[in-house]
Amino acid sequence: MYFFLIVAALLALGYGLLMLWYSRGWRKLPEFVPAQPIKGTTTVTVIIPARDEEENLPVLLKALQQQTYPVDLLEVIVVDDFSTDDTAGIVTRFPANNVRLLKMEDMLTKNERLNAYKKKAISMAIERAKGDLIVTTDADCVMGPKWIETIVRFYETHRPKFIAAPVSFFRERNFFMKLQSLDFMTMQGITGAVARLKSGTMCNGANLAYEKSVFHSVGGFAGIDNIASGDDMLLMYKIYNAFPDGVMYLKNDDVIVRTLPVETLRGFMNQRIRWSSKADKYEDRRLTWMLLLVYFFNVALLAMGAIALFIPHWWPAFLILMLFKVTVELYFLVPVAGFFHKTALLVWFIPGQIFHIPYIVLAGWLGKFGSYQWKGRKVT
Repeated sequence: MYFFLIVAALLALGYGLLMLWYSRGWRKLPEFVPAQPIKGTTTVTVIIPARDEEENLPVLLKALQQQTYPVDLLEVIVVDDFSTDDTAGIVTRFPANNVRLLKMEDMLTKNERLNAYKKKAISMAIERAKGDLIVTTDADCVMGPKWIETIVRFYETHRPKFIAAPVSFFRERNFFMKLQSLDFMTMQGITGAVARLKSGTMCNGANLAYEKSVFHSVGGFAGIDNIASGDDMLLMYKIYNAFPDGVMYLKNDDVIVRTLPVETLRGFMNQRIRWSSKADKYEDRRLTWMLLLVYFFNVALLAMGAIALFIPHWWPAFLILMLFKVTVELYFLVPVAGFFHKTALLVWFIPGQIFHIPYIVLAGWLGKFGSYQWKGRKVT
């Protein structure tokens, strides 16, 4: 018993120091204020892989049509990933001259088999892109009108090779969706923090930008193209490895991309297993050690909670560690929630712990040893 408690206490100490470190990183990460005047001259290609997205694409394409960036410098490429609905028709009928459709079925040989369809879609689009700056997002996203303009202003001010930018859930209609939003917001806060601290490489493919020339100079997805996911973080590390000072995080309200949380528990677990499945593929060992610490701390808490159900005198130790976890996480999360305009969600943070800890343990385990469904395809 005492050995287990000592291990749990050491994990808690490490976790607490990690969260305080990330809190320092987020607080020191400056918000980007575009200088005036900067005249955007960079050509931009927005790439959107899409599979069965006829319901989501009209809203996204409308948001892109409303961008304040000059239309003659902005190109949008939607890559239809073997959709069975009217995804292609939505794109071809959209009234904008700078929106193009590519269909994977027209560009792949008949017997070509893939494990990473999204990476292939992005690569095909980049080969045909006119823009010097590649921006990627997902078909179920929406953004404000200054999204591209602000990204370009940041790029032309700092000249990074790779830009990670914020993503947020919205329209959280129920408790389940609110918990997803809190969890995702925590990951986004850590993404910004590690960029500021230069202690890891994290990002989300729904809001990325990188130079087309840099994508080619690091070999694109070569070497990681057999991994189903990782079109974002694995590519980011390749670019970071080649250009350590060229990777930056853009913290600005106008560039927040918003997406919907999943509606079902099965969909949620498939999403999180997909995200965690690439954990052992990271060459960035700083991130690997962080993930291991977080995972085993949650394993220890789950085990203590289960033991306390049968051995009552374990309750004090369990409650102390839970209080410690909640305190350090809230200390980190409060300013992050303020940036994302999600402070009201924090009332759900404490009751959400009941579900959050088991999900971390289960998703981490299945990400390593299980399989998941993504876009109607089973990935092992």
